[in-house]
Amino acid sequence: MEEVILFILGFIFIFLIYEVVIVLPAKKNKEGKIYGKKKNKDPAEVKYLVARYKLDMKKVNYNQLLQIVALTSSFDISMVVSLILLVEDFFLAVVVGIVTIIVLIIGSYHLVYLFYKKKGMIKND
Repeated sequence: MEEVILFILGFIFIFLIYEVVIVLPAKKNKEGKIYGKKKNKDPAEVKYLVARYKLDMKKVNYNQLLQIVALTSSFDISMVVSLILLVEDFFLAVVVGIVTIIVLIIGSYHLVYLFYKKKGMIKND
């Protein structure tokens, strides 16, 4: 039960940090409020979705995408931290962390892709 509470608190904390550090500046930048004109300063996760899965940014609600990315990344980070805390051996914890984060990122962003594909927001080549 202690691990579940730690996961939930970690998720909320990481989500709030992610909102302040990544999402708010990306929203302001998209609106042209930071630099006076729009520049492509999208978060890495958005760039990954566009490059890997051909996400059509003209059809996508950018604010919704940022929120989905924030939730997904916060979940991934919280899950990895929770799993690492369960492992007592340092080197095993590092290996578990690396493997888990790779699998979680690929899997969770594939689910985001499927969500946008179902909504018809993927470019057809």
